[in-house]
Amino acid sequence: MATTQNTKRKDKARVVLRKGESQRKDGKYDFRWTSPDGKRHSIYAATLEELREKENDIQRDSLEGIKAEARYVTLNDVFTLWAKVKRGLKDNTFQNYLYLYRQFVEPDFGKSKMSTLKKSDVKQFYNTLADERGLQISTIDSVHTVLHQVLDMAVDDCYLRSNPSDNVLRELKKAHQFETNRRKALTVAEQNLLLSYLSKTPKYQHWYPIFAVMLGTGLRVGEATGLRWCDVDFEEGTISVNHTLVNYDHRENNGGKKGCYFNCHSPKTKAGVRTVPMMDFVKEAFEKERAYQEEAEIHCTVTVDGYTDFIFINRFGECQHQGTLNKAIRRIIRDCNDEVLAKDPDSTVLLPRFSCHTLRHTFTTRMCEAGVNIKVIQDALGHSDISTTLNIYADVTKELRKSEFENLDRQFAQWKVKIKRTPNTPYAIYANSYAKRYSSDKGLCRDVNGRVKINPCGVE
Repeated sequence: MATTQNTKRKDKARVVLRKGESQRKDGKYDFRWTSPDGKRHSIYAATLEELREKENDIQRDSLEGIKAEARYVTLNDVFTLWAKVKRGLKDNTFQNYLYLYRQFVEPDFGKSKMSTLKKSDVKQFYNTLADERGLQISTIDSVHTVLHQVLDMAVDDCYLRSNPSDNVLRELKKAHQFETNRRKALTVAEQNLLLSYLSKTPKYQHWYPIFAVMLGTGLRVGEATGLRWCDVDFEEGTISVNHTLVNYDHRENNGGKKGCYFNCHSPKTKAGVRTVPMMDFVKEAFEKERAYQEEAEIHCTVTVDGYTDFIFINRFGECQHQGTLNKAIRRIIRDCNDEVLAKDPDSTVLLPRFSCHTLRHTFTTRMCEAGVNIKVIQDALGHSDISTTLNIYADVTKELRKSEFENLDRQFAQWKVKIKRTPNTPYAIYANSYAKRYSSDKGLCRDVNGRVKINPCGVE
C-alpha cells in the first residue's frame, strides 16, 4: 500500500510555508495572492518573519476595505484623479491649487506611497516647508488646503484608513509660533491725507475716483475694477455688485487659450452679490471719473465674457489691473510723503505702506468706529460667514480699547465719590458707607473684631 507524502512546502531551514509563500533561490521570501477583484499581487521580504508581518498588514487591510493597490499608488496618482473629478471651484482658484501642489508637493512628497503615508510624514513635510524653504504660514495653509482634499479622496477611495493631515497644520502653528502680520487700516488722518493729496495733485488726480470708491464702499479690488456704468444707480444712490473681474495665468485651460488675461466670475461668495449704498463723496468720485473720461476722450474698448462698458479703465480703454493699482499706490505714497516732509520735516502724519485691500479694511474700521451694527457691516462687505466679520471687528476694537479706556478712566474720575473723614464721625460709619457702595466686600480689610476697615490710601 502506498504512503501519502507530505506535500507542504518548506524553506531551506525546513520551516513549513503557508499558502502563497515561497522562498527564492537568493534566500528571500515572497507572498502571492489574488484580491477580490481578481488581480494578482505579490510582496517580498528578506526574512520569513518580516514577510509574515506584511501578510498580517495585508489581511488587516482586506478586512478594513483598504485596496491592495495602495502599496503601489503614490500621492501624485491620487492628486491626478482629484484634479480630474474636482468640481465647484472657480477656474482661477483651481489653477492656483494646481500651481501650489505642483510647486511644493509633487517633486518630492508627492512620490510617497499611500500605504506608507503617516501623520508624522505630513508633519515633517510641513516643517520642511517652514524651516528649510522659509514659506509663510499663509502659503503653507494654502498647500494644506489642497493636500487635505487629496488625502480625503484617498480615504474615500479606500487607499487610507484616515486622513494623516488632520490637525497637523494646527499643531504646526502652535509649535512654530508664526508671526502673522495683521492688516492695519489707515487712520482718519492718513485717510484724509491720501484723499486730499490725490484731489489736489494734477499728476495723480485721475487715480482719485477709484481709490475714493474703494475707501467709501469696501469693495474687493476685483469688484471695484469690474464695475460697469449700468451697475451704478445715481438716482437711488446704490451700487449693484454682481460679478468680479479677475486676471490670472490660465496654465491649464483644457484646450482653451493659455496665458494671463481677464475673466468675469461671480463674486467670491453668494453673499458677495449685494447692493451697496453710495455716500455723497463716492457719488462725486463716479461723476469725476465720467468727466475725466469725457475730457480725455477715453471709452471702454474691451469685452470680457460678455461684460463691457467698465467704469475704471486705463488710457487705452482697457480694464484696470490690481498690480497696476498697487504700483500706483507705491508711487503715491512716495511722492506724498516727500511733499509732506518738505513742508514740515517733523510731521507725524505720513502715508504708511498699504495695498488695495487695505482700503477695504479701512472702510470696515470706519464703520466699526462709528458703531455700525455688525450685521450691517457683514452685509456691506459681502461676508457669507459672520465670524469673518467678527474677526475684523475684534481686531479693530483692540485698537480702540486703549483710547476707550482712557475716556472711561476720565469718566470714573468725575463719578468718583470723595470720602472725607472728620474727627466727630466714627470710623465704622465710613467703613459701612464704603461697604454699602459696593456689592462685594472683596478687597476690604477687617480688624480683629471683624469690623470693616478702609485702606487709608483709598480715602481722599
